[in-house]
Order: sequence, then structure tokens, then C-alpha cells
Amino acid sequence: MSHASGAADSTQVSGDAPPSKRNFTWLCLASLGIVYGDIGTSPLYSMRECFHGAHGTDPTAGNVLGVLSLIFWSLILIVSVKYLLLILRADNHGEGGILALAAVVTDEKERSGPLFLLGLFGAALLYADGMITPAISVMSAVEGLHVATPMFDNYVGPIAILVLVALFLLQARGTASVGAIFGPVTFLWFVVLGILGIYHIARMPQVLEAVNPWHAWHFFAANGILAFVVLGSVFLVVTGGEALYADIGHFGVAPIRATWFAIVLPSLVLNYFGQGALLLSDPSAVSNPFYRMAPDWALYPLVALATSAAVIASQAIISGAFSLTMQAIQLGYSPRLRVHYTSAEMIGQIYVPAVNWLLMISCVGLVVGFETSSQLAAAYGVAITSTMLITTVLLYFVMAHTWRWPAFVTIPVAGFFLAIDLAFFGANSLKILHGGWFPILVSGSIFFVMLTWRDGRRILSQRIRDMTAPLDLFFEDVRTCGIHRVSGTAIYMSGNSVGTPLALLHNLKHNKVLHDRVILLTVTTDPVPYTRSAERITLERLEEGFLRVRVHFGFMEKPDIPSALLELKRWDIELNPMDTTFFIGRETILAADKPGLAPWRALLFASLTRNAGDVTSYFGLPPNRVVELGTRVEM
Repeated sequence: MSHASGAADSTQVSGDAPPSKRNFTWLCLASLGIVYGDIGTSPLYSMRECFHGAHGTDPTAGNVLGVLSLIFWSLILIVSVKYLLLILRADNHGEGGILALAAVVTDEKERSGPLFLLGLFGAALLYADGMITPAISVMSAVEGLHVATPMFDNYVGPIAILVLVALFLLQARGTASVGAIFGPVTFLWFVVLGILGIYHIARMPQVLEAVNPWHAWHFFAANGILAFVVLGSVFLVVTGGEALYADIGHFGVAPIRATWFAIVLPSLVLNYFGQGALLLSDPSAVSNPFYRMAPDWALYPLVALATSAAVIASQAIISGAFSLTMQAIQLGYSPRLRVHYTSAEMIGQIYVPAVNWLLMISCVGLVVGFETSSQLAAAYGVAITSTMLITTVLLYFVMAHTWRWPAFVTIPVAGFFLAIDLAFFGANSLKILHGGWFPILVSGSIFFVMLTWRDGRRILSQRIRDMTAPLDLFFEDVRTCGIHRVSGTAIYMSGNSVGTPLALLHNLKHNKVLHDRVILLTVTTDPVPYTRSAERITLERLEEGFLRVRVHFGFMEKPDIPSALLELKRWDIELNPMDTTFFIGRETILAADKPGLAPWRALLFASLTRNAGDVTSYFGLPPNRVVELGTRVEM
């Protein structure tokens, strides 16, 4: 999967602080498993799809050299130049991912604008990728058993399902305990890829001629529309490119670049050219050129290693889906879901049960429904080409408005990559009827739910504002009515930072008392990954012992309110946990014939609200110090 934000098995590294030599080596090794697991498993199926099946071409010498030339230059132009050299520079305070990129080119007022919505749709596409990648990677790895012996022909699907189910069942435990082996195992995988490739290239060295781009040009001239169809399969070699950008917050730019050019790119090129050399000498190996490269005695160990690499790649994608969900919640595009933090030491180690089970059911369904990785490959490219196309559009605005590059540079650069992305997108669009409809359906549904939640929350906030009284009128009532004050501190949480919180009005109406100290608390998610501690809290002293406090979190942060309130010590405000009560408003949504959401969207929003996660757990509040007061709101 191209991750919206990185998988979770490393500590965060500041892009500004140069790591030590030892730490740099460790980061390079760790990035292999997390950043390059996806693109590293592409040799299992990419070359096969170019020459085998409904969207392949004949493995003639000219076609093999032409496809290899396309693969080589795709890796150079898309991954090495576009992502490694350009997009990795477009970080959002050290964090990457398509939502982070969208936040770079928009401010808070533009979050509902077309650019941010484009990035949001790209994020929705990544969920579809998160369903397909584990299924196709594990299936492709296990299908090596077909090559070893026909005895396993009827068991490949069940074995793949068992591997996937075991992987998802382990998510609740976190991956800190096994994350340390991801890098070494993936390093061994890339070494094996290179060795297999070198062996076959040495037997057929003329395959190296494919480095010449003329062979790609000749391939298109000779095959016409069929070459365009094959381009959709060639694209499979660059899937996982988004992960290079998504994980810069975990590893930093330098280790990711160094690992690509020193290990990953040479290993991939050697293996693809080795597969091409095998096809030049033995066209009958087209059914599975990757496993046909290995000698018979190495097939079972290679299947085991490939399955391990596929599981590691899938783990990175699953963790990325969890992190993407947390970002969407923080930015207001997803209901609160239960988020478990599975490691106190490693940033990003989270587990989202709802997303985990959705991905598991989807992956198993894809294995059962598509039956083979070859059929599933048709669905794979549509989501990723769409995401890469969106990334290129956002990159143009970064170059033009953030970096302020001149138009004579930004337009040709963006236009060049846009043309490549459109070619890949067009080629993969031909597969929509052959499985490409799945990522479109999934991402469209998720995008619609995100928009419904955003629009519903905006209308709900307006309804609540209409129901609240201005604070100056409330203070006047407090002064004139002689309301009894009790000892302690009351904290009223409200998204409305202007009026009187409804929970405060309800509490006063029913209990007839106010606490000596009342804090009106509003939580804001800033369009940055992490908020500096100096900017965490703002304080405004109001009348009658009231305080207005605003707490700021970044979209990558866990919103821990009790910890954030410790910053009030700067104003000599001490909160006694046993003498502090949090008051929270809970809205019950009623669908009504009112301007705003369509009735059926209002019903969906009401359902999402009812099933949203617990506010107390989400903000880390002490459960025995929380009082919830309900309000009925018509939408």
C-alpha cells in the first residue's frame, strides 16, 4: 500500500538532526521492511502479468527487451526522480503522506476546498490499496507451491487465507516485538532477488540492452494498442512508491534515499532483468518467471522467504491504514474510532480494531472471489495510479506556491510526470471491468462517508451554535441570579469556542450550582503533524472565575487532555485530579425535514454518530471524573 502515514515500527526521526553513523545504518536497515516491503514484493507478479494472462503479450525477444526497458525507466523516473528526489522534499513538518501533502498546500480555511478534497480522495484510495496489497502479495508468494509440486494446487487459496487471518489476529498485540526482524528478513529478500537475477543475466547478458530506451519505443511501435494494455501491468513494478513519502517521519529522508539507491533499486533491476533473461532462453517459464528462476532445491525455502516478505509488506500497509485513520479522525473526516496505542516507546504503534477487521474480511473476500493473484492484479493498479495522479497535481501546487519555483520549471516538470501518470492511469482503466471496479467502489464509498461526516459535523456545530446563549448574557445571569458556587474545578468540553456550552446550561438547569473554577475547553487539530509544547495551550481569563482554554494537537498526535492541561502550570493554575470534573455534551441526532443534509445522509450521519467511539477514552479522560449530558438535535 502506498501509505498515508507510515507503518509503526520505528521511532520518529527529526529531518533536521543528522543521525549518527550507527543510527543511520540502523535506520536504513529498518526502512527496508517498512518502506520497501511493498515495492520489494512486486517481482513476484509484475513480470508475469506483462506476458501471461488476459493483459499480457507474447514473450518474444523484442517484447521482453521492450517491457524490461519500460520497467527500468519507470523505476528511474517515477520512483527515483519523482518520489526520491522531488516529493520527499515536500514534507509537512517532517511528516509525509498524501493527507500531509494536501495540508501543505492548504490552510485550515481551505480544508473543504477542491485541493484538500483531492487529497482526501487519494487517502480513500489507499484504503482500497490496503485491502488488495496483502491479498495479492501473500497469494503470489504462496503460489510458488504450484511450481514446486501440483500436490498443492487446491491448497494455495486456503493457505493464503490462513496466513492473512493470522496476520490480522496478531495486530492487537502490536508489532514491536517482531518489528526488529523486519529489516533483516527484507534485506535477505533483496539479496536473494539480486543473486537470482545475476545468475540468469550471466547466462544471457544481451538482456542488459534493455537499458536503452529505444527498446521501449520500438515495443510501442511494434505492438500498438497491445503495448498500451501491457503498460498497465508494467505499472505494478512501482506500486509502493507512495510509501517512500509516507514514512519520512519515521526514518528521515536521507536513510530512505540511501537504502533505495544502494540496495533496493539494484536488487529490483537485477531481478527483473534476470526474469527477462530467463524468458529469452525459455519462453515457457512465462507462467511464473520469478519462481522458475530458482533451482528445484531452493523452491520451498524461496516460498517461505517470499511469504515472509509478503507478510512484512502487508504489515506495513495495515499499520499505514491505522495511521491514516487516526489522521482522518483528527482532521474531522472520520468518526471517532477506538484507537489502542500498543507501544509506549515507538511512535505510531497503534491498533484500530474496526479498520483491522474490515481489512481482514476484505482481504479474505478478495482471495476467495478472485482465486488467483493474476486475476487480482487487474484490480491493483487502478487505485495506485489514481493516487499517484493526485500526488502529481498536489506536487505542482507545492512547487508553484510553497517552493515558489518559476513557471518555466514547474509546468514542464509537473506536465512531464502528469503525462506519465495519465498513461499509466489510462492503461489501468482498461481493467475496470476485470476487477478494477473494486478499488473504485471501495474508495468512492469511503470518500462519501468522509464527506458525510464532515458535512454532518459542520451542520451539527451550526445547530448547536444556534441553541447556545452568548457568554455575556450568561455571565449577567450568574451575577444577578445569585447562583450557588461549590468547591472544585469543572471543565466543560465544547467544539464551540464562542458561546456557552450546552452541557454547562443543562448542568446549571438541573443541579442549580456552579463550581468555583470553570474551564471552557476547546480542542483544535492543527494542520501540522505535531504541535510544539509552547503552542499546546492558549488561555483567556473571563468573568466570574471562568477560563477559556484552547488545546492544540497535530493530526499525528494522541489527544491526551489530562497531560495537555499540565501546561496550565505556566499560569500558576494547578488542577487537582480528584477535585476536577469533566462535563461532556452528547448529541442525539434526529433526522428531520430541515435544510442541510438530505434525509438519507442525515440517517447515515446519525448512525455514524451513534457508533462513534467513546469521547472519554479518545481524549484520555479519567472515566470516574466524567459527566455526560445529552442534547437532541434535528438535522
